[in-house]
Order: sequence, then structure tokens, then C-alpha cells
Amino acid sequence: MKVLIIGLGYAGDRFRRAFEHAASQTGVSVSLAYVGRQQKPTALRYFNRIDGALQDFNPDIVVVSVNDISHASVLCELAGYQGFVICEKPLTAPDDDLASVGTALGQISGFAMNLIERYSDATQALRDWVARHGWQPVRASFYWGKDRLNDYRPTCGVTSEAIHALDLLGWICPAAGPLRLSEAIGIRSDFSVSGDAVLDTVQLSATLGDTPIAGYSSFVSVVRQRTVDFTFVDHEDQLIHARLTFDTPRWDHDHLRIWMRDTDGSELVLHDLRVSPVQPGLETLSKLSKFCQQVLQWVTRRQPPAPPFASLDESLDLQRLLNELEHRARTPAPARYNHGATRSLLAESSDLEVLG
Repeated sequence: MKVLIIGLGYAGDRFRRAFEHAASQTGVSVSLAYVGRQQKPTALRYFNRIDGALQDFNPDIVVVSVNDISHASVLCELAGYQGFVICEKPLTAPDDDLASVGTALGQISGFAMNLIERYSDATQALRDWVARHGWQPVRASFYWGKDRLNDYRPTCGVTSEAIHALDLLGWICPAAGPLRLSEAIGIRSDFSVSGDAVLDTVQLSATLGDTPIAGYSSFVSVVRQRTVDFTFVDHEDQLIHARLTFDTPRWDHDHLRIWMRDTDGSELVLHDLRVSPVQPGLETLSKLSKFCQQVLQWVTRRQPPAPPFASLDESLDLQRLLNELEHRARTPAPARYNHGATRSLLAESSDLEVLG
């Protein structure tokens, strides 16, 4: 099984480690190679061009893990490729031509977007509770933020962060209906090396079918906070609350709490699940390794993934929503973070908790 990683930076190296672990777990022999502008100090086979790698290495799986602003151009270079494609989120930047990307990937055998929170046991547990009990959402909200001030990696902005929460709303409540944006306000700034007016924060209202949604996402959040809250109604018209918390206090440490409130204000906890992976060598990689393992099992054995992959059609729909969010967000004059002559950037060797 041959896996080609296009872009062996922070995200690409995470995929390398995850596929190596997945190979050991599945017993599948995996050969890894990569495409990059410069050769890295690694034993992996190196290519400096995508077309040359596709021809000479003939990969079964291609991972697109370049910076998000380069996703569209790389995906278009895969035109005619007939294997399985994994793409880091989001699919493209907001101003890219989605139609050309969809056309370029017309011959692939499979696709999966790396919407990693689908692979949390906490997420799956809530999705199962909702389906099993037939709960209907009546309200949902999210806060999804981290600090990417002066990150050395270019970015298309906060839509790359908001995508996780927006995806989870429909993923957990698939019967609720489509997610549609109502209003959005935001802030632009020079937080990123990508420009002086990159959208770094959005606050939005939306609907999931008939369910009102309120959300906030930011790339300049002082602390990392990733929470999604739901209120459901059951068949007896009782209200049930649920909160999902991700990557707290460390990456891949997730928490699900489901409860009801009695008339005296006391809480009845229906379910409390804490996910705390401890396997050495998989720090920050537990969910990604699970994802890569399912890709290997599908490509080699046609074993259906659980949960199902985020398909190309789903990814295109999500990107259209992100594009709308970017273009409709009403913003004041951009904030200015950098007042000195030079920008102080995080080092590529920074702590994983900071870069993720």
C-alpha cells in the first residue's frame, strides 16, 4: 500500500506518524513518500513535483496536507488520479473555484475530508444517543477558538477553524435538516502572515432545519476552547441538555455530558464520558490514527468505515457554507497586532499543543 503525502509540514508529518501507527495496527504494509518544495531530513522517498510522484510512485492513497490556501491548486493537479484522496480541512480557500476542484477529482475511487472530531468517542456517543432516543434539537450553540497569532503557516482565516463546529451540528443531528447561514459579523486583522485583513473571528446565527444556531469561532482566542452545546426534546416533551468539550486540557482529551434538570433545579446526569488517550507516541494523534486506520481498511479490504468518511459532496457543501460565511461577515476596520518593524513568528519546532 503506497501513501503519498503532499506537503510534509506540521500537518503532513502528523499524517506520516498516524499512517505508520495505523499500519502497525492493521497489519497492512505501507510505503510512504512525499512531495515538497524542499527535501526534509527524513528517510521517506522525496518528489519535488506532484505529476512525477503520481507517475513514478503510483500511490494508492494521496494525502493533501499543504497549507489551506494551496489546497485548490494541489487538488486540481490530481486531475485524472484514480486512487483515494484524503484532504486536510477545509477543502479550499473561500475565493477558490470549487467547480474546477470537483471536476479534477471526478475519477478518484474515494475521498475523505479530515474532519477529525467525528472520530472522537465523545462525538460518536452523542450521535448514538440522539439516534437511539429520537431526540429533536431545539437549540444549539458553539464556541470554537484557539490562538494562531504569528503562526508561521499561511491560512485562509477562521473559516478553517469554524468548519469543525459547523460540521458537528449536522453530523450529530443528521435528520434535523440542512444548515443555513442567517447572519454573520466578524473581525479582520494582521494576525496571520497571509495578509493585513484576514478574517480571524466570526459570530454567526444559522438554522439547522428549523433549529436556531448561535456560534462563535476565532483564531485569536486567548485560550483554546472548543465546545458544542445542544438542547433536545424527547418523545415526552422533556428537555435534555448536552455539552461536548474537545481537546481539553490536552489534545484528544474530550468530554461528553448529557443531563436533565428537575423542577427544583437539581440535575439528573444521563451520561458522562471522558476520553483521555494515554498511548505513548500518539500524543495529539489518537483521533487521526483512528481515521487513517479506517482509510487503510477501506482501501485494502473494502471494510466500511465507522463513522462514514466526510465525502467529496459533503466537503463541497461545507465549503460553500464557509465561502458564504467569509463573504457575508460584516466587519469593522481591521485590527492591528503587529506594531514593530518585524513580525515574531512561532518556530516550526514549537510545542504540539501550540501548533495544532
